[in-house]
Amino acid sequence: MTPTAPDAWSRRAVMLGAAALPLAARSAQAAADFMGAGQGRFFRFTLGAFEVTQLLAGVETLKNPHALFAADLEDEAFTTLTKAAHLPTGRARSFLIPTLVNTGKALVLIDTGRDPVGVVGALEAAGYLIEDIDIVALTHMHADHIGGLMGPNGPTFPNARIICGKMEYDAWDEAGDEAFDTNMLPLAAKIEVLSDGGDVVPGITAMEAFGHTLGHMVYRVENDGQTLLVAGDALAHHVFSFAHYEIAMAEDEDGPRAVKTRTELLKMLAETGVVLAGYHLPWPGLGFVAQSESGFTYVPHSYQLSWEEAPDEEPR
Repeated sequence: MTPTAPDAWSRRAVMLGAAALPLAARSAQAAADFMGAGQGRFFRFTLGAFEVTQLLAGVETLKNPHALFAADLEDEAFTTLTKAAHLPTGRARSFLIPTLVNTGKALVLIDTGRDPVGVVGALEAAGYLIEDIDIVALTHMHADHIGGLMGPNGPTFPNARIICGKMEYDAWDEAGDEAFDTNMLPLAAKIEVLSDGGDVVPGITAMEAFGHTLGHMVYRVENDGQTLLVAGDALAHHVFSFAHYEIAMAEDEDGPRAVKTRTELLKMLAETGVVLAGYHLPWPGLGFVAQSESGFTYVPHSYQLSWEEAPDEEPR
């Protein structure tokens, strides 16, 4: 950096001092407005030749996270864990984050939020129209994942095929569930089912991850040696699902199977370094898994996925 001459400093000081006078005079009369909390609605990165966009379709506050995520944990242990993570003990924040994958040949939306308003607003912020969506792939049939499929005027994504797990569809089709009946049955002619190992499109593969629901699926997105796992609700909280993966969540339909699935996914993610996209994890819902003797830890994305220059570029 070139040193600044003393006379330049003095000229700058005079200019800054003069400019500050009107502000000082106004400071007693008015202050900046409070703007409220805010954050972006999308986060985009590349995965090989694919483009992946995380969409913020909603944010919800949940009561009693102890009962929801870690009911088998003693009160003292739960309090210690939440305080160590700087979290409140009586409520939790849940994000609704669909994942959008552009393969260059198809635009695939994975999950849809609780209603059309949230997901459509995030899509538009990211530069897409509802007509652009070619395929909607679903991890499971809970209302906060399928609720964006249908609006008051009909299907939200008029040109999209709907893809889901066969076991998941069959289970909910027999259950008489209101969210399923409202959002899935009207789209029956557009629905395609697949099983473990089935391709949504080349580069996006369904994997069975049963337990949270009877037919819950996750999706492996892979291109040019880079991999992303879209995990749905298999890993639903950034602290409890990792530190105490052995405890079933209240909404897990098959608790023991959900714990088995979660354990297997965490081990795979820790061993391979695959990027994790978690539907309910803190925005933008992207990170990695680290393993230690005591269990697993969620490592949030920082700048790994937006690294634009070549990794071997000489640092300044």
